[in-house]
Amino acid sequence: MSSNYIVSARKYRPSTFNSVVGQKALTATLKNAIATDRLAHAYLFCGSRGVGKTSCARIFAKTINCEHPTPDGDPCNECDSCRAFNEGRSLNIIELDAASNNGVDDMRSLIEQVLVPPSTGRYRVFIIDEVHMLSTQAFNAFLKTLEEPPSYAVFILATTEKHKIIPTIMSRCQIYDFNRITIADMVDHLEYVAREEGYTAERQALRVIASKADGAMRDALSIFDQVAASSRGNITYRSTIDNLNVLDSAYYSRLVDCFAAGDVPGALLIYKEVRDNGFDAHFFINGLGGYMRDLMVSLNPATMSLLDYDEETKATLAAQAAKCTPQFFYSAMSLCNSADLNYRTASNKNFLVELLLIKLCQLLSPSPNCSGDGEGQLKPIAATQTVQAAVTAPQTATTPASTATRPEHTAAEAIATAPKTPAPIGQSPSASPRRHASLSRGPKLSLKGAKASTDGSAAGSDNQPESVMSNPFTDNDLRAAWHSFADTHPTEKILINTMRSAEPVSTGAGSYNVMVETDIQAELLNKFMHDITAHCRNKVSNSSVTFSISVNDGAPSPHTWNEREVLAHMLQTPALKEFVNALNLSLL
Repeated sequence: MSSNYIVSARKYRPSTFNSVVGQKALTATLKNAIATDRLAHAYLFCGSRGVGKTSCARIFAKTINCEHPTPDGDPCNECDSCRAFNEGRSLNIIELDAASNNGVDDMRSLIEQVLVPPSTGRYRVFIIDEVHMLSTQAFNAFLKTLEEPPSYAVFILATTEKHKIIPTIMSRCQIYDFNRITIADMVDHLEYVAREEGYTAERQALRVIASKADGAMRDALSIFDQVAASSRGNITYRSTIDNLNVLDSAYYSRLVDCFAAGDVPGALLIYKEVRDNGFDAHFFINGLGGYMRDLMVSLNPATMSLLDYDEETKATLAAQAAKCTPQFFYSAMSLCNSADLNYRTASNKNFLVELLLIKLCQLLSPSPNCSGDGEGQLKPIAATQTVQAAVTAPQTATTPASTATRPEHTAAEAIATAPKTPAPIGQSPSASPRRHASLSRGPKLSLKGAKASTDGSAAGSDNQPESVMSNPFTDNDLRAAWHSFADTHPTEKILINTMRSAEPVSTGAGSYNVMVETDIQAELLNKFMHDITAHCRNKVSNSSVTFSISVNDGAPSPHTWNEREVLAHMLQTPALKEFVNALNLSLL
């Protein structure tokens, strides 16, 4: 077995400025500085890992000592200086790893080497890699030499964390920021390496490798070697995603189709496939969020340039994105982000992901409240049947009873047809303005209409119209029925207090108005109004009973007391107060 194998990251490391990938503007600036002999004494190369900082520093050092540079500003690689550098025996280029030489003594040793002039060539170049690892004392010891070095000394500092460099060092250097290498540049370079190595490679597979490298060319070459070894030089898309454990975007595409169709079972089954293939749930959430972002970007031709894909892939994303609205993608991205944030604290990870998929399937379903909270509502199952029953029911005369039993009858209609009544005793009309509840607060068509009430009252079946009751009753009978409903819900404390403090007031013809103090109380009564109405009708045996709700915007009602206020008032009785003090009781 041959032992001369060299990994691609080393074998294809750039040796000239033209071979540096993805840094054309920066290398052009360095070549112009060399061509015009305008060299600074200190440079600071900044950028993420694998973008070419150290490679450019070596090429720069070799070029400024080259005896016969090319017209393009690259080293000739033929003179004695270039050959010495390529063979690793040049005395004019000194590299220091600041991660392992970060003390004051190491910096003093470097300063002593700076004092030695070059034996051949024009410059001695000192390359300090990961310079941010130097201690504060080492930085301070290096300041004077960096500011006033000998004429033959050039310092090139390289770092991945620019913010850790002290300002006094940065002010003495020319700063060059290296860009992250784009996916397109990586793919082009990987194709060149594949041709040189005699491999067959699909461009789509190389794109997966470039995406996995996250902007670092060195990482891309390392991953390329890994995939090439596993596939024996035949780099296909399938072998690449299998080897790198990358989730195929086809899963996300199928999921978006399920979201558009509201297909909850289909989405859950696709997620099961993902789990069966061994993919992590957190990885799946992040991948789904990224795919939603790509679809959102592809909706607008102006933002299509933000996608690092080929034209064919962009066209495919745009075609699928057209099936949904921008609002859908905004809400979907927000839901994926929330799931990502909650993943670490969730006790049941799979349940969190499945709930996310269910919400995404509901985003395009009707949302009557239009609250913009990012979640839709499932379509009512029995709405169509109820409407058909109302259409096929026998027509009756327009009476208060028949009006009250229609499903579409709302509180707003009852208020509109009710006669005006004076304000309660002790309050002037101007002191108690009323604001009636909107249509959304009235009884609504819902699934509850098809089920029996908790107290035994129920609407008839879809094929049988509701019987009409018309027994006479008094306002006291109605109030007793009103309070008896509260007694049947002992756990609903807010509902009980609301029904005790807000009693129905007759407005004529079997209609009653309930005035509450807050919108929250009105919403709570609206939630139970269907059951309250059915309960009261059964108690008084009259189907004409209807309720409307209004909100008091004026002063609070004088008769409204809570339980604590009632007890406080009772304690004003001397005998009861003496009894409480004797037993050492307290008011809760």
